Amino acid sequence: MTSANTFLIIDDDELFCRVLERSIKRRGYDVEVAHTAEDALLLANRHAPAYATVDLKLERSSGLKLLPELLRISPHCKAVILTGYSSISTAVEAIKLGAVNYLCKPVDAEDVLNSLLQTAPDPDAEIASHPPSVNRLTWEHIQRVLQENDGNISAAARSLGMHRRTLQRKLQKRPVKR
Repeated sequence: MTSANTFLIIDDDELFCRVLERSIKRRGYDVEVAHTAEDALLLANRHAPAYATVDLKLERSSGLKLLPELLRISPHCKAVILTGYSSISTAVEAIKLGAVNYLCKPVDAEDVLNSLLQTAPDPDAEIASHPPSVNRLTWEHIQRVLQENDGNISAAARSLGMHRRTLQRKLQKRPVKR
C-alpha cells in the first residue's frame, strides 16, 4: 500500500543520504534510505514508496537498471534520477524508463521535491545560451557508447576505436563542463 508521503532515497553516498533524509523528513515525509539496489528493492516491497530518488551510478549497479524494477514494485512511485555524471543520453534513457525528472548533483531537498511535485512541464524552463563544448560532446558520446555496451569497458573501447586503458583513464576524469 502506497502512502502519499513515503519517500525512498537510493544512493551509495552515505553523507549525501543523511543530509537529504534529514531535509525531506523535516518537510513531513516518511523516509527510507537504501545504499544498494538490493536494499532498495527490499524496502520498496515493504513500503511501496510514493516518491524516490535514484542515484545513476550505484556501487555495484546502475540506477537505470534499478528504475524499472522499482516502478514494477511500486507503479505509482514518482522517481527522479540524480547524478554527478550527467549526459543527454542517460537523461533521455531515464525519462524513457519512467523517471519524472533527471537532476545533476549537487541538489538539495527543495530541488528534489520541486522536480517530483511539478505537475506540468515548464515551457519557460531556462535554455542554455551556449552550445555544449566539443569536449562535453565527446564525453557524452563515450557515456552513450558505454551504456550501449552495458558498461563493458573493453567492448566500448572497441566500439570507439581506442585502447581499453585510454578509455579507462577518460572515464576516471570528472564530466567536462558545458
